[in-house]
Formats: sequence, structure tokens, C-alpha cells
Amino acid sequence: MTPDAAPRSARSIILYLVIGLAAGLLSGLFGVGGGTVIVPMLVMLLAFDQRIAAGTSLAAIVPTATVGVISYAIGGNVAWIPALILAVGSVIGAQIGTALLPRISQTALRWGFVAFVVLVIISLFFVVPSRDAELHVTWITGPGLVLLGLVTGVLAGLLGVGGGVVVVPLLMLLFGASDLIAKGTSLLMMIPTALSGTIGNIRRGNVDLLGGALIGLAACCTTAVGAYFATSIEPWLGNILFAAFMVYIGLQMAIKAVRGRNKD
Repeated sequence: MTPDAAPRSARSIILYLVIGLAAGLLSGLFGVGGGTVIVPMLVMLLAFDQRIAAGTSLAAIVPTATVGVISYAIGGNVAWIPALILAVGSVIGAQIGTALLPRISQTALRWGFVAFVVLVIISLFFVVPSRDAELHVTWITGPGLVLLGLVTGVLAGLLGVGGGVVVVPLLMLLFGASDLIAKGTSLLMMIPTALSGTIGNIRRGNVDLLGGALIGLAACCTTAVGAYFATSIEPWLGNILFAAFMVYIGLQMAIKAVRGRNKD
């Protein structure tokens, strides 16, 4: 399906809005872009081509992440400079990932990512950073953030996973950031990355701008609600909920790995 052929019926518009409401809630609650919900739902419910679904999701992330950042920033839960460092690394890494895409086994990469998800889930039950923990740029953390951004971008380019799925847990586990700082910083990192990717997708015709606008508008209505719940619950409960979300991500990737192996 191409953007010009995207459905414009009342049913499709309602589905765009429902998808956006669900994605916004997850974005605010977990500090992710919501693409893990938007892309599969566009493919399953509206028969979108995978590339256009990904491009439309990326466009919707821009307003969604912006509202999320504002919601977290009000509580002082955004590390601005680290987020920009992560974004620089992520933009560069995404270019590397897309260049490597034709040369690397997707099945092997997906199983490797599933293993990463399992390790993250286990770690989340042992490491619960304090809500007072902050994220500072030092001679050690600075290069580490650049590297994390690069890895995130490469994985995004190779597997199509959102940056928050990688950045949020690693900011907590490796950099000692609180869960709220990790989520707010992740959302800020996504804005320039999503903008850059959306511009490229518009040039290539891989985005349904109306769908992205409707999803993003609806997501803005629930992102602040998700962020409110994130700040209201205890850190250990936040870790449990994020671990459950990572289980969902891991299962999605495992299913893709099995299907890819069967095709091979």
C-alpha cells in the first residue's frame, strides 16, 4: 500500500485515533516512541506496507515524544545534554545500520536481540535506581552515551526497534539514572532522530502524513497520562511493568526470527 492509496474511511480514521491513544499511553509510561504498537497495528488493521507503516510511525513519534518530554520536564526528569549526545550517536548509528542491513543475517540479529531482552528483564529485578539518581556528563559517561547512541541507532537501522527499548534500561543499568530520568531523556533523544528519519521518508514516499498526523494527535492526548502514572508508581513497580513490556518486545522479535528462519 502506498500513502496515496491509504484508507480514508470513517473506520480507518477511528483506527488511526485508537492506535494513537494506545501508543501515547505506552510512550508516556515507558519512555518509548510507541512504534512497537503503531507499526504492527497499521499492518494488521489497515493492511499497510511494512515500510510505510514504519515511516508513518516515525512521523507520529515527533509530536508524541514532544508532549512526553514536556510532561517529564515539568518534574525535572529530563537530562538535556545527555539526550542530545545520545541523539547525535543515534542518527549516525541509524545510517550505519541501514548500510549494514543487506549484509547481515536478520534471523541471527533478532535472536541476539531476544537474548539482550532476556538479560535486561532479569537485571530489572535486581537493579532499581533511586528516584533521586541523576545523569551527569563526565569524561567517562560522555563517551559512553555516544557509544550507547551509536548502538541504539545501528539496532534501529537493522531491526527497526525503537530507541527507547534499548536506551531506557541501559541508562538505568549502566549509567545509574533513575527510571524517570531514563524515560524523559529517551523521549527527548527521539525527537531529532524521528524528525531526521521523517524528512528522509517523505522524500522517498514512505510515509502517510495524514495517518501520522492523526496518530500523533491522538497520542498527545494520552502521553501525559502515561507520564503521570510513571511518576506516581513506585520505582520497583515501574521496573516490573517495563519488564512486562520487554517480554512483549522479545516475543515479537522471536516470532519474526522464527518466520525469517522458515523463509530461509
